Parts: sequence; C-alpha cells; structure tokens
Amino acid sequence: MTKYFIVPGLGNSGPDHWQTWFEHSGGSFQRIWQSEWDAPDCSDWISRIDQALRDEDLSNVILVGHSLGVMTIVQWAITYKRTIKGAFLVAPSDPEDPKYTFPAKGYSPVPLQKLPFRSIVVASSNDPWVSLERARLFADQWGSEFVNLGEAGHINAESGHGPWPEGLDLLKQL
Repeated sequence: MTKYFIVPGLGNSGPDHWQTWFEHSGGSFQRIWQSEWDAPDCSDWISRIDQALRDEDLSNVILVGHSLGVMTIVQWAITYKRTIKGAFLVAPSDPEDPKYTFPAKGYSPVPLQKLPFRSIVVASSNDPWVSLERARLFADQWGSEFVNLGEAGHINAESGHGPWPEGLDLLKQL
C-alpha cells in the first residue's frame, strides 16, 4: 500500500493549504514535521525526511512537497541516494533567485541531477517564487514530468488551492 509523506515548505502548510486537506482526506498521508519552520536548515530538514522513512518500505513511499519542501525532497534524494516510489513536487521555490531572501540555509546550489525515482513537477506561470522557465528547467534536469497550471500563483491556500481535487488526481498518476 502506498504511503504519502507530506513535506511542507517554509512556515509549514496551514489549515487551508492543499497539503493539509490531503493529510485529512482519509488516505495514507503523514506530515513530516520540522523543528524550525521559519529559518530552515537544509541538512536538518533532509535528515527529518530520512528519519521519517527509516522503517518504511521505500518502494511504497511517495513524497508530496510544496515550495521549499520540493527543494528539501530533491536535496534529500541527492544526499541520501534513496529510491522511493515517486515524488509530487508542487510550486518549487528558487532559493538561488535574488528575491528569495528568506532565512533558509544550505539550499543553494539547487541540485540539477536526475532523480532516481519518478516525479511530477507542478508549476504556475505567475508564481512569485519561481519563474515558469526555471521550474521547467528543474523538471527537465530532475527527469520529472512537467505540468503547467497556468496562472495559479504559488499553488497554495492564498491562490485558492485548498481542497484541490485536481491535485489529488495528478498525485494518483504516480
């Protein structure tokens, strides 16, 4: 049976965020908690993923990331060299962009190696934290399927992506 592990981004995902809706949908979803949501340290965040998956059959694991959570998943995959069933990577942020001034440590450079598992990158043409071109570059380099939602903002609660049934449908493709 597939188990889904939610990897939120900076600040965690609030009660109206699609990740929280997925978590409470009745499926096999579990959030990976971080000790510091507002000033992430990449090495700490990726070790939290590895700890959460320690006793899991990785062939049945799908990671579900949003924003900096996407970059955390990619950094985890490259660092720990683990193979999972897949990853759903929504609205990747670009920590190399000069406008990304959040106190996130260790996320640059963004790995541009092929991921050792199937993945889907979902992006938006008007996301303030990553350009569509950069999101497409990430998807191409990671070997991910690429889905452009059009003008969907940062694909979070503020952009109207609460329950997001279309997202669940995309996730099921993994």
